[in-house]
Amino acid sequence: MSKIQLSKVTLDFPIYGANTRSLKKSLVSLMTGGAIRAEDNRITFIRALEEVSFELSSGDTLGLIGHNGAGKSTLLRVLSKIYTPAIGDIKIKGRISSLLDLGLGIDSESTGFENIYLSGLLRGLSRKDIDAKKDDIAEFSELGDYLAMPVRTYSSGMQLRLAFSIATCFSPEILLLDEVMGVGDASFVEKSKQRMSELVAQSDIVVFSSHSVELIRKFCTKALWLEKGHVKLLGPVDTVLAAYDKANGIKPAATRAKPASDHV
Repeated sequence: MSKIQLSKVTLDFPIYGANTRSLKKSLVSLMTGGAIRAEDNRITFIRALEEVSFELSSGDTLGLIGHNGAGKSTLLRVLSKIYTPAIGDIKIKGRISSLLDLGLGIDSESTGFENIYLSGLLRGLSRKDIDAKKDDIAEFSELGDYLAMPVRTYSSGMQLRLAFSIATCFSPEILLLDEVMGVGDASFVEKSKQRMSELVAQSDIVVFSSHSVELIRKFCTKALWLEKGHVKLLGPVDTVLAAYDKANGIKPAATRAKPASDHV
C-alpha cells in the first residue's frame, strides 16, 4: 500500500551575496512567494516551504492550489527527491513517477529508441520491462522512423511527444504532476488528455499542481492551498476551493454571471 507522510517539512534556498545588493534582493522577492531573510552579510535565504505537514494513502488524489510562487512546484520536487529539506521528516512508500519537466532526462545525442531505454532504466525498470513497453511508446508517439534518429534532429513538438509518451507509459504507484499540459497538435492533445486520465486512474496516489479548478474538481479527493510556502488550508476539495475563492474575491460558481447569449 502506497503512502506519503510529511511532517513539518521546511526548505530554504540560499542566495549568496544577494543581501548586499538592494536591487537584486528586490528582484528575488518578486520571483518567489517565500519569505526572505538574511542570516549574515553574505547569504540571503528564501524560505520556499515552512512546516508543511500532510499524509496521503492509497486512493488519495491531492490537488495543489495557490498563486505563482506559493511553493507548489517546490513541494512536488521535494516529493520527487529533487530537493532535500534540512528540516522535517518525509516518508514515502511506493514507486514514484514525476511529470514535472517533460524534457528532463532526454539525451539529445541519443536516438528516440535509446532514450526509451535510458528513461526506463532511470525509473528502475529492467530491460525486459522496457522491451514490453517499447512498441506501445513508439505507436503512441507517432514518430515513426524518427525514433531511429538522434533527438537533436527533432522539432520541439516532436521532443515533447517522445518525452510525454515515455513518461506516461509506465504505471506508477505514486504520480506527481506539475500543471497538466497539452502536447503537440490538436489530435495529439486529445490523446494525451485520455492517457493522463488513464494514468491517474491507475495510480495509488496522485499529487498535482494546477490553476484549473475544473481539473481539481474532476480528479481530486483533497486539496491543499499553499501561500508563501505555508499550508493555508488542507481538506475536501469543495471546502478548500471555496475558501480560496473567497480570499481572492472570486464569486462561487453558482453565482457567477452567465455568458451572454449568442442569439442576436
